Amino acid sequence: MLAIFQAAGWPIWLLLIASIVATALVIERLLALRRARIIPASLLDEVTRVYRSGTITPDIIAKLASSSPLGTVLSAALRNIDAPRDVMKETIEEAGSGVAHTLERFLTTLGTIATLAPLMGLFGTVVGMIEIFGSQNPSGANPAQLAHGISVALYNTGFGLAIAMPTLVFYRHFRALVDGYVIEMEQQAVRFVDVVHNSRK
Repeated sequence: MLAIFQAAGWPIWLLLIASIVATALVIERLLALRRARIIPASLLDEVTRVYRSGTITPDIIAKLASSSPLGTVLSAALRNIDAPRDVMKETIEEAGSGVAHTLERFLTTLGTIATLAPLMGLFGTVVGMIEIFGSQNPSGANPAQLAHGISVALYNTGFGLAIAMPTLVFYRHFRALVDGYVIEMEQQAVRFVDVVHNSRK
């Protein structure tokens, strides 16, 4: 394997670095975007229970905000518990936007690697081809040697595509996951707003 990297030229080392970064980001996002961490199953019920018991304090709100992304959204509603419905919904949307930005962390980098990896591979192949044809004698070239050189140069393109395809799949998966989480958090927060305003009637 090391011989292939050495034969393919220096551009393949850039691809290797990109693959390591992409793998690290995928693992980090897989751990960070677990459903139990983003939207704890019983959190809405617990917040509703606290609201109905009338024991809302700044400490409880601060603890809720730091517990999970859903907690951040619900804590925004609790801070405006006496406000009109429209104001509560607006603060929920603002908190949801901030949470969405946090959940999308590193996705831009992942998308960039997915887009750039094939181009980096193509660049490596072009560099390799230039070196191959530039090193030929005026009297001619050995076809077998030339074919081997071209196949080695194409390793860059193959490696670039091998990096880009799974990275793009994970990028799209994480984007869809974040969008789904944001919608669900806002829906749960609106349910809490309904509980608050129905209890006022």
